[in-house]
Amino acid sequence: MEAKMDAPPRLDVDRLLDDPQTRIIVCCGAGGVGKTTTAAALGVRAAERGRKVVVLTIDPARRLAQSMGIDSLDNTPRRVKDVQGTAGGELHAMMLDMKRTFDEIVEGHSDPERAEAILANPFYQSLSAGFAGTQEYMAMEKLGQLRARDDWDLIVVDTPPSRSALDFLDAPGRLGSFLDGKFIRVLMAPAKVGGRAGMKFLNVGMSMMTGTLSKLMGASLLKDVQTFVAAMDTMFGGFRTRADATFQLLQAPGTAFLVVSAPEPDALREAAYFVERLAAERMPLAGLVLNRVHGSDAEQLSAERALAAAENLEEGGIVDQESGKAGLRDATDPGSASDSDTDPRTARETGADAVDVDPDAAVEADAHAGADADVDVITAGLLRLHAERMQVIAREQRTRDRFTSLHPEVAVAEVAALPGDVHDLAGLRAIGERLAAGVPAGA
Repeated sequence: MEAKMDAPPRLDVDRLLDDPQTRIIVCCGAGGVGKTTTAAALGVRAAERGRKVVVLTIDPARRLAQSMGIDSLDNTPRRVKDVQGTAGGELHAMMLDMKRTFDEIVEGHSDPERAEAILANPFYQSLSAGFAGTQEYMAMEKLGQLRARDDWDLIVVDTPPSRSALDFLDAPGRLGSFLDGKFIRVLMAPAKVGGRAGMKFLNVGMSMMTGTLSKLMGASLLKDVQTFVAAMDTMFGGFRTRADATFQLLQAPGTAFLVVSAPEPDALREAAYFVERLAAERMPLAGLVLNRVHGSDAEQLSAERALAAAENLEEGGIVDQESGKAGLRDATDPGSASDSDTDPRTARETGADAVDVDPDAAVEADAHAGADADVDVITAGLLRLHAERMQVIAREQRTRDRFTSLHPEVAVAEVAALPGDVHDLAGLRAIGERLAAGVPAGA
């Protein structure tokens, strides 16, 4: 095999989970690399080691609920009954309901009459259901709510699946800026002036702008937006304030970011980009979780040697044959009689008396020959499978080495690939054990 670079620092997952100072763990990274499974496995392991944990997931696939044996997850933390921890450890899980979280903000920061008007507004309903960045913003709102309640020792966050790793950090600020920005303030101005004066201001000072907006948005939508803005007037400052407070919470010493990736070029390139961004934002990075890493207990047999042995078996080569005669197998007893005396088939071919040939011996010899051929085919196939596995391991090693060369200071936990998908608590526990071990099987 190729020479390996110096191994990166090992990420001690159990030490991270056991540290009472660790209050928030944020799992982030590209889509499809196992963030949800990692977050759930960390939650199970931390709870069974004695901590009171809540896992917040934003994964729309809802695999987490199935893995934890819960019929459904919603915006309320629910106890996972089959996880029994020592010293009072508990596991709770929830799935972010983006719209419900937004509704809770409205209900919690306005009087009932105004809250009802906002919740019924068509523009609000569209904004709360799918406006760009709303999911990420509401994830941070929910994290802030959970942390403020102080009901859990540890909060594990599964970040939203996004096309860019930067969305998780940027979206809350973008939405906060929008809701507290100049565009909203301009739309709010006529409502603040009020009555005929307000209409005069709108007609004189903003006729060109509203005309353009009416064309872009439609007159009805523009009216809905202005009504929404008027109703939300007292709340706008809070959006930006809470976004800033949550951002500071993410920078606090009690928070730990885990970048989750797979040993694939695209995923690790995005992981490297995320590591650099976290450093630029002074976010506390705990390390990299490298999922689905392949290993082997027979690494001493290289891919090249395995392929060569397979080819020799398939082509009747001379490997392992002492006599050196390709295509012929050595006699099992070097001191035995000649082939014509011992092989019934040879006796027939050389004209020996058929009366002296034992039919059962002939059948047995044919069976042995067929069995030998089957063994050769199976062995050659296994050698080729091993060669493929060794090539995969080498490719993953090169990919990881490129990341390590760029970020040698980042601690890494390599999680051995499982033979199937994780669909229950036993599977999550297996992932947790691999996380704690930090190296793939056979490495």
